[in-house]
Amino acid sequence: MNLPDSWTDRPVAIVRRNAAETVFEDLCSAIENGDLPVGVKLPPEAALAERYGVSRSVIREALRSCQTLGLTETKTGSGTVVISAHAATPHYGRFSARDLVEARPYIEVPAAGWAARRRTEAQLAELTSIVDRMEGEVDPARWVRLDTEFHLGIAKASGNEVFATVVAAIRGALSMQSRMLNASIHERRAASNREHRRILDAIASGDFADASDAMRQHLDRVEDAVNKLATITP
Repeated sequence: MNLPDSWTDRPVAIVRRNAAETVFEDLCSAIENGDLPVGVKLPPEAALAERYGVSRSVIREALRSCQTLGLTETKTGSGTVVISAHAATPHYGRFSARDLVEARPYIEVPAAGWAARRRTEAQLAELTSIVDRMEGEVDPARWVRLDTEFHLGIAKASGNEVFATVVAAIRGALSMQSRMLNASIHERRAASNREHRRILDAIASGDFADASDAMRQHLDRVEDAVNKLATITP
């Protein structure tokens, strides 16, 4: 199927607050209103990058978000095709967004508390390094990797092999969800950085209750972002 002129000819204004979010929202809107109908094959990454005036990494982030919502499908060598006009409940590998929202507080909240009591100086130094790098990171993909490392690092620092094993098992899903939220909601990354810093400070102070509460509040904000995404997608 050829690309419709209504989409090809329409000018696009990219807001630099978060280019990936803007591209993602524009693609979602075009798919929902039929400018990009089901069955159409999107241009290659390079062409999309030129159209939107952004880097190819930005385009990849936006396309991953579209695919996570079930709007498009990307196959190596075949490109990206629109497969649905309506977003589905996000799935991150084997796990749904609901799975993660329901399970993470029972794993990561106590893990943060025990990390405050049991972390070694080496583990604290590594967590501090991760948070410092996250605050200065501008590349979305590298930021997401650091995000996952931070949560896994806390689980390991808890000294509880159950927590560490479970977080390691879901790390792929955590990465996918983090990538999705940060590509779709422009303020999420900055907010996460602040939340992570508070968790780190509580772990550094050795305060079990404060570290648990900081992680609980962080996961509450993640849940809010998941719910917000459900309202802004088609």
